Amino acid sequence: MKIAIPKERRPNETRVAASPETVKKLAALGCDVFVEKGAGVAASFTDTAYKDAGATIGKDAATTYKDAKAVLKVQKPIAGGKDDELKVLPKGTIVVSIADPYRSEKELDAYAKAGLTAFAMDFVPRITRAQSMDVLSSQSNLAGYKSVLDGAAVFNRAFPMMMTAAGTIAPAKVFVMGAGVAGLQAIATARRLGAVVSATDVRPASKEQVESLGAKFVAVEDDEFKQAETAGGYAKEMSDAYKAKQATLIAETIAKVDMVITTALIPGRPAPVLVTAEMVKSMKPGSVIVDLAVENGGNCELSVAGKVVEKDGVSIVGYNNVPGRLATDASSLYAKNVFNFFELMFDKEVRELKIDWNDEIIKGTCVTHEGSIVHPALAHTEKKAASKTETKTAAEGEPATPKSVAQKTAVKTPVRKTATTKKAPSKRAPVKKTTAKQTTKAAANKATPKPKAAPKKASAKPAESKPETNTEPKDGGDA
Repeated sequence: MKIAIPKERRPNETRVAASPETVKKLAALGCDVFVEKGAGVAASFTDTAYKDAGATIGKDAATTYKDAKAVLKVQKPIAGGKDDELKVLPKGTIVVSIADPYRSEKELDAYAKAGLTAFAMDFVPRITRAQSMDVLSSQSNLAGYKSVLDGAAVFNRAFPMMMTAAGTIAPAKVFVMGAGVAGLQAIATARRLGAVVSATDVRPASKEQVESLGAKFVAVEDDEFKQAETAGGYAKEMSDAYKAKQATLIAETIAKVDMVITTALIPGRPAPVLVTAEMVKSMKPGSVIVDLAVENGGNCELSVAGKVVEKDGVSIVGYNNVPGRLATDASSLYAKNVFNFFELMFDKEVRELKIDWNDEIIKGTCVTHEGSIVHPALAHTEKKAASKTETKTAAEGEPATPKSVAQKTAVKTPVRKTATTKKAPSKRAPVKKTTAKQTTKAAANKATPKPKAAPKKASAKPAESKPETNTEPKDGGDA
């Protein structure tokens, strides 16, 4: 089977989805690997290196994509415009990339309409078996390291304490906000450079991790703080009351440090604002803020995506795609993540794709399949589309073409008829009145059989309409 590795076309993207090392592994599986010409140049991987590893170099995107069963990318395919990649991807193609699904509703709709089976590497579940496929961790680790170096590059002082004949230089004070993968690496890197480091995070488990790296932990440790972590290991959004208390503590801390590195992200939501304009104003002249969440809205109120700006004497660094600033290592790690994921779907005996749709990792990462958006976290988008289709179909009086068994049931037993069925009891109301008259005229012991006969007829009717009644909420209940 053919696998395509195209050149990334989105702005600021320097990474590539396969390294010569992973191309060699893919070729060993029996795959025909096509790498677009120049795809790895920004990551220092030459076409010759790919060719030596067993790849065929495609002269352009069309050649690379042609007849490919699977496409491995860093960023999701471009839908529309002059660089539209969907027009050269045949229906049924498997696309593996970082899809950013929560902010890509239009693109996901386009992938579904194009019949692509898209897997979002940023949706890989955080389970032990999937650690080797976790692109968020591999890329965030590099981002945390690079954030300290980017901050040091605009900081006009030294990091470590230095004792010289001319006097002593005090160590820089670095405050890291968010102790996830990126934050912990930032702490470790700043410590290696000789800074005095403190850090904060809303997750209780992070306290021990921060302190194990030699940093001081800063947080309002109340009852809400103790329950601030999801089952998946992500931070929950805190209440306004907690945010107010934490903001006061953070403001006091920020005013005393030389550098702030922010890394806080919440899946599916804009990045929380942790550093306000007032906090920036309180910092010492020459201080630095590095905002790793700038592409998601930013943790600093004054940060600007893709730029280094100066406000009130403070330099605020907001580079885009920080992992891509270490393109070679970022590409190598991402390529290994992608290869491990691809290997999960590949049958080595028949040398073809064999996807186990019941696998937790597959279910957790697949976002579109057979013309539908299938991921549970994105189900509302698909339900809206399904609801519109169903309404239109009912109006036209034609059967829909649903993807699930439940939807087929709904079509075979039209939901519209349920309303008519519900009116049926009113037509049978006279039967109940007759029973009542008979009850009045007859003795109590003779009247007993009559009420029993009525419930049997009444219960028979709901039994027929139950499937229709239950089908309706499935389409619209969660919309």
